Amino acid sequence: MGGDFGLPVTIPAALAFCDRQPDVRLLLTGLPDQIEARLAECGATASQRERLTIVPASEVVTMDDKVEVALRRKKDSSMRVAAAQVRDGLADACVSAGNTGAWMAISRFVLKTLDGIDRPAIAKAIPNQAGRKTVVLDLGANVDCTAEHLLQFAILGSAMMSAVGHVERPSVGLLNIGEEAIKGNEVVKQASELLRASSLNFHGNVEGNDIYKGTVDVIVCDGFVGNVVLKASEGMARLLGGFLKEEFTRSFFSLLMASVARPVLNRFRGRVDPRRYNGASLLGLRGVVIKSHGSADAHSFEWALRDAYDAVSTGLLAKTTQAVQQLTRVQDATATAATAPATAAAPAAVAPSPVPSAAPSAATPAATLETSTHGDNA
Repeated sequence: MGGDFGLPVTIPAALAFCDRQPDVRLLLTGLPDQIEARLAECGATASQRERLTIVPASEVVTMDDKVEVALRRKKDSSMRVAAAQVRDGLADACVSAGNTGAWMAISRFVLKTLDGIDRPAIAKAIPNQAGRKTVVLDLGANVDCTAEHLLQFAILGSAMMSAVGHVERPSVGLLNIGEEAIKGNEVVKQASELLRASSLNFHGNVEGNDIYKGTVDVIVCDGFVGNVVLKASEGMARLLGGFLKEEFTRSFFSLLMASVARPVLNRFRGRVDPRRYNGASLLGLRGVVIKSHGSADAHSFEWALRDAYDAVSTGLLAKTTQAVQQLTRVQDATATAATAPATAAAPAAVAPSPVPSAAPSAATPAATLETSTHGDNA
């Protein structure tokens, strides 16, 4: 039910995804009558309907709802019901294009965060000029962050790159207005000091153009900056596409050249189409949660569903949980070693807390052949 367009986008995307992934079963949460009507309008076939299950929800979180309204008053919203399916082991992942703040708060409340993580962060692997990918986070879940939060985001990003990108010691950069250590606001400066003292492979400050250069494997920033970067990048991609179209339609000769260059142009359009990069992981939770753009069309939302499928297929949650635990242990050991001389007389006062056990894997059975990707009225 979520997003700027709701069912006219999510239902066609769900049907297209069913056709693409025959091993998938989708749970659609929301108002049953509206979902049934939209399925009929889209001409859902009997084979598609066999793999679609409607899970009733009596309330819908709107894009204008405040977080406290979504969390405290709408306790039977499609978002909350979707997250509960993952918590109860009925779905492997959940996807929503709805209100970002509400989706983050509800997912955090229902699924809880991993041990050692205070807040989840939206992360996405973005292609770079080096032919690899750069994980950027946070992309909009946390507008106001402390230095400690940025350190935790760096741990999450490093864990994701290690788990999915198979990079042994990912390099981490802190997004700033300059490479010099003296630049940035106080939060960024404090975060830089924490990162330098941590066990992470901290490269130092990086600038906006380093995102696409591939200077580092992971780039960390607060959600305000990250969301601006994301939207500016999407706007630039569309601008370049528009410029190319204008130039190739400027004259008859240009149109002739465009017909010759069509295969190259189609490949270029596919590589820079921002819809292909829709769907970002909400890292730090005890379940696979994907956030789609609210303005996504059906093609774009289908890519978010694919992102959820890939996250489950690759075991992202289990690998990230393990990597976070390992990094947290090393981080605690480093902090203990650094403070040991000054606290030798009272070691109990600075002893690190034991790392609790990992989140139960039953919530996301990644080995299951039938991936039950749960959408917010997907």
